Amino acid sequence: MTSQGDATRFVSPFPLENDGRVRTKQAARQHVWDHLEAEGFAAFPFPPHGRIPNFVGASIAADRLLDIPQIAAAKRIKVNPDAPQPPVKSRALQHGKTIYVPTPRLRGGFKRLDPDVIPPEAFRKAASLSGMDEWADDIPVHDLPAMDAIVCGSVAVDALGHRCGKGEGYSDIEYAILRELGHPPAPVYTTVHDAQVLASIPRDDNDLPLAGIVTPTRTLLIDDPLPAPRGINWSRLTEEDLDEMPLLKDLLPTKGSS
Repeated sequence: MTSQGDATRFVSPFPLENDGRVRTKQAARQHVWDHLEAEGFAAFPFPPHGRIPNFVGASIAADRLLDIPQIAAAKRIKVNPDAPQPPVKSRALQHGKTIYVPTPRLRGGFKRLDPDVIPPEAFRKAASLSGMDEWADDIPVHDLPAMDAIVCGSVAVDALGHRCGKGEGYSDIEYAILRELGHPPAPVYTTVHDAQVLASIPRDDNDLPLAGIVTPTRTLLIDDPLPAPRGINWSRLTEEDLDEMPLLKDLLPTKGSS
């Protein structure tokens, strides 16, 4: 792991007992949600619980993210519609990058934000959930170009590049769908508050492999990211999952259910 910033080794300022290690992802989520709220690090919307939490300093983290060489060189970035990520989208638009935002459960494909057609004074509005539709184009999933990088929200992460979201798994499934459609693996980054970085959290084999973690004070780049999933792990999906994301049913007959 390479660490950029004011320290060579990241240590969470709010460790759990036993050096910050947790046995379950839900324990990690609960710890982070409680700490963000108790310490005043959570930002609107409130409460932070049950969601990808917004946090104080998200704009600073977004600036740091754009300084990462892989992000600086990227032309097309997938950014999830999580509460801390509007600053990422607006900063990326300012740097001339095209942003692709997934719609809920991919039922509407993706929204494309093109800096060549959005006036600079509207970048901030276009990056918001409430203003995005005014400026975005609709892009079907099958027409999506390959991404140079992906930025997702997280509830908890660790310095090995493990992450967990709010528990629904949509970021992981979206990544797997792109791989199933033949997209090459893209490096995945996340912006979080320092208090969201724990010493260790559990990982499942279908989790997004983080290439970098950015906080308001530090940038942590993972030297050897975990392998990206090659596609959808059908054995982990239930009938309810297939109902929630109809695109999965479209892909299932092609690839089988193995």
